[in-house]
Amino acid sequence: MYQPSDEEVRAVEAWFAEYDALAERGETEKLADLAVFPMNLATDVPGGHAAVRQWTRAEYLAAMKEAMGGGTAGLELTSKRTPHFLSPNLVVVETDATMTIEGERQSMHYADLLVRTEDGWAFQTMIQSGWGHGWPPARRG
Repeated sequence: MYQPSDEEVRAVEAWFAEYDALAERGETEKLADLAVFPMNLATDVPGGHAAVRQWTRAEYLAAMKEAMGGGTAGLELTSKRTPHFLSPNLVVVETDATMTIEGERQSMHYADLLVRTEDGWAFQTMIQSGWGHGWPPARRG
């Protein structure tokens, strides 16, 4: 089992701090610069099964612009992230987050796969339940 150094853990934490700051400002183009495309997505279809797809940069930008609008400023968001390093170059980060929008609290649990590139960490896979409305279910083979 790979044991990351404190410096490696801090680098992942710094990457998320940058991501969060860009998200707060709604800078979707810069968020896309922190990713590797095609990006893998895994979710589930409510009442059904898992659903997977890949997004191009353009598809990611369209989804993030719709989800974030002009950014997340004013949104109360707290996150606890737990990185699980598979190697010096691959880390699965579990996030428990709580957001409050107009007094209504919502909790989320999701994971991201970050890959280390020549330019630094980038996210390549997003895993979160409940996004699969209208997506076809995953099929084996």
